[in-house]
Amino acid sequence: MRFKHLYQHLLLISALLLGACQEQDSLSIIEKEGTLKVTTRNGPTTYYENRGAGTGFEFVLAQMFADYLDVELEIIPVYGIEDLFVHLEKGRAQLAAASLTPSPERSQHFDYGPTYMKVRQFVIYRRGIAFAASIEDLIGRKVQVMQGSTQEETLRELQKEHPELSWEAPPKLETTDLLEMLEDGEIEFTVLDSNEYLANKGFYPQHRVAFSIGEPSALAWALTNKYDNTRLQKKLDAFFEKIRESGELASLVERFYGHNEANTQINSQTFVEAVESKLPDYKDLIETVALEYEIDWRLLAAISYQESYWNPRAVSPTGVKGMMMLTRRTAKEMGVTQRFDARQSLRGGARYFKKIHQLQDDDVPEPDRTWFALASYNIGRGHLEDARTLTKQQGGNPKLWKDVKERLPLLRQRKYYSKTRYGFARGDEAVHYVQNIRHYYSLLTWTEISKVRVPPPKVVQDLLPPEVAPFYKAL
Repeated sequence: MRFKHLYQHLLLISALLLGACQEQDSLSIIEKEGTLKVTTRNGPTTYYENRGAGTGFEFVLAQMFADYLDVELEIIPVYGIEDLFVHLEKGRAQLAAASLTPSPERSQHFDYGPTYMKVRQFVIYRRGIAFAASIEDLIGRKVQVMQGSTQEETLRELQKEHPELSWEAPPKLETTDLLEMLEDGEIEFTVLDSNEYLANKGFYPQHRVAFSIGEPSALAWALTNKYDNTRLQKKLDAFFEKIRESGELASLVERFYGHNEANTQINSQTFVEAVESKLPDYKDLIETVALEYEIDWRLLAAISYQESYWNPRAVSPTGVKGMMMLTRRTAKEMGVTQRFDARQSLRGGARYFKKIHQLQDDDVPEPDRTWFALASYNIGRGHLEDARTLTKQQGGNPKLWKDVKERLPLLRQRKYYSKTRYGFARGDEAVHYVQNIRHYYSLLTWTEISKVRVPPPKVVQDLLPPEVAPFYKAL
């Protein structure tokens, strides 16, 4: 009996120890609560609310991982990089998904998941206010970066060779805040990862890249250091391997960054000026028509700008006319009697876009379905289907815009179009057409969101206690 009781006692102790170990396992906590808690920053590359729903590259990627784990996603947004790691240290979140580059300093305290995007660190300035060609040109200038960022660590390393180099890193600042200060002339330079610059350059067409600093690096998610991450790390490895092999990761990168890369500052500047000078005259009308046909008004605005630059009297050399540049045939089909009438043109164009959107194959997912519809609007559905056929023949995925847009330009080449049903087409123009509209739509979306964006709390350094103030400025 004594051995029986001893055996039962040992089993109880083992069970308690196993339970305690599981409580210290981050994946077990996620599975027990049925929720993946992810902390992130607010901005175009990470997470923001759009029409009542979350979006942003990091948000969508985190949602995909939550779906992979079959749990709910809880987003915990913060201001600044430092607060991300506070949440991880206290176990309030299991992951930080916020365009982070694993730095040597952070890596001593936190584990990181697989890398998923290569980036460089760009020194950014505003044309007409400042200019720099080398790190020496930053000495004595007003430079600000995000506190706790990899950029700040890189500047510290550079400071060893250039002791006079100085900068400020106030708390709670985000990429958008730094770019706004640069735009307003409050600072002369900032340093950002290339993906952050790429995602925001359309909003600031006067901003330029001076040069890059540090070594190329890659983005990765940071994991909490409060619990054991062995099992969670394995899940992350398997998840990223899966979406790399399936092409989902590349498709996601193209979705959020592809349309910005090819767009020029000139296009962006012209569009920003038109938003201020022309759009107010037609915004109410565009919103009304978009509501009537259940289309996002910003998408309809972007299409009409690409077509006519919001000019209801526009005429092309080929005879298309009006705000939506309708052909005579399309206008007749859509019931438009006066192509120069802005309301009729918008209604006809919206109705036609809605029609070709519905004609796309049911298995084409959004947002690719919309990009296909835009390409069809420009080049015709037949030529789009030819490009999709070429895509399949060459081993690409005909359901993904990132693959199809690579084949559309081939319709200019005889060796390809001679074997298609609809023949020659200016496929490269259709690609530019779609990419431009996506870019304009992105600008309109973030402009609307930024109007109601709550700025981070400002810390007035002069009012800080003497023992605290030094921590808010680099030595």
